[in-house]
Amino acid sequence: MQQTAVIQPRLITLILLNGLAISSLNLFLPSLPGISAEFETSYALVNLSIAGYAAMTAILQLVLGPLSDRFGRRPVILSGLLVFSLASLGCLLATDIASFLFFRMMQAAVISAHTVSYAVIRDSSQERKAASLMGYVAMAWAIAPMLAPVFGGTLDELFGWRASFWAFLLIGTAIFGLCLFDLHETNIHPSETLHEQFQTYPELLRSRRFWGYALCMAFSTGAFYAFLGGAPLVASTLFDMSPARLGLYMGSITAGFIFGSFLAGRYAARFPLTTMMISGRFVACAGLLAGLVVVSMGYLNEFALFGACVFVGIGNGITMPSSSSGALSVRPKLAGSASGLSGALVVADGAAVSAITGSILTAGNATYGLLGTMLVSSALGLGAALYVLYVDRLET
Repeated sequence: MQQTAVIQPRLITLILLNGLAISSLNLFLPSLPGISAEFETSYALVNLSIAGYAAMTAILQLVLGPLSDRFGRRPVILSGLLVFSLASLGCLLATDIASFLFFRMMQAAVISAHTVSYAVIRDSSQERKAASLMGYVAMAWAIAPMLAPVFGGTLDELFGWRASFWAFLLIGTAIFGLCLFDLHETNIHPSETLHEQFQTYPELLRSRRFWGYALCMAFSTGAFYAFLGGAPLVASTLFDMSPARLGLYMGSITAGFIFGSFLAGRYAARFPLTTMMISGRFVACAGLLAGLVVVSMGYLNEFALFGACVFVGIGNGITMPSSSSGALSVRPKLAGSASGLSGALVVADGAAVSAITGSILTAGNATYGLLGTMLVSSALGLGAALYVLYVDRLET
C-alpha cells in the first residue's frame, strides 16, 4: 500500500548505492597479483578478499535487513557506508595481509546499500511501481561489474593497487554525503524492539508467496552462476578461445540482462508481478531449448551457445525486479528482512549451482551439460513463478 508520508530518494541515489555495492566486489580484481607480491603471500590467500568478502555479504544480508526493520532504513544504510569508507582507509593503509583482509571483510558492510535500498523502494512505492524502479536499478547492478575492473585496472597501472581503495574511500564518502541530504527515512512503522522484530520473523518464513518469489529469484540467478562456472570450460575445450575473446562473449549474458532490466523498468508497472516473472522465465527457457535443438542438429559454434545464453540474461532482467518486489511485498513491515533473506538465498543457491556445474561438466559433455544445467535452473524458476500464480488464485 502506498505510503503518502514517505519521501522517496531520487533514482540516481538508488542507482549509485547499488552500483557501489556491486563494484566493491570486483573493482580491484586486476590488482590481486600486485597485492600478493607486495605482501609476499600466496595468491590463494589474497583471493580471500574476493571469496571471503562474498561470504561475508551473504551473512550480513541476514542481519542488516532485520536491523533496518527495527531501527529504520536510513541509519542502517548510512552506517554501512560509513563503515565501508573507514574500512577502505584501513585497506589502503594496511602493511600486512592480515590487516588488509580484516579491513576488506569490514568493507562488506556496503551490502546494506543494496539490500536495504530495495526495502526503501518498496516502502515508498506500490508493488508494481517498485518492480519498475527495481528494473532500472538492476541495470546499474549489471553495468557496474562490467566497468569496475576496467577502472580499477587503469588506476592500478597509473598509481598502484592502493589507488582502488582511495577510489572506494572517496566514492563511499561522497555517496554518504549524498544520502545525508537525499535519503529520508521510509520505514515509518519500525518494530519496538529487536525481540518483537524476530518474533514476527516467522510470519515471513511461513509465507508460501515469499518462498515462491524468493526461489524464483534464486533459481533464475542460479542459471547465471552455472554460465559463469561452465562457459570458460566450453570455450577453451571446444572453441579454443583467447581470454580476451572469452571475456567479450561472456559479457553477452550481461548485455541481455541490461536489456531485460530496461524492459522491466518500462513495463513492470503495467502488468501483474506474476505476468512479468513468468514471461521472463519463458524467454530464458525458450532460448536455452532453442540452443539445445540447434546444437543437436550439428551446428556447434560459439554463436549457438552464447546466443542461447543471451536469452537467459534477458529473461533474468525481466523476472528479477518483479520477483524482488513480490518478496518484499508479502509482509511490507518486514521488507528489510525479506530483502536480506532472499538475497542470502540467491547467493547460496548461486554458489551451489556453480559448484554442481563445475563438478558435472567434462570436455565430452560440456555444451549439453552447460545448457542443460542452465535450463533445469531456469525451469525451476518458472515452476516457482507458476506456484506464486497458483497461490494468488487460491487465495482470491
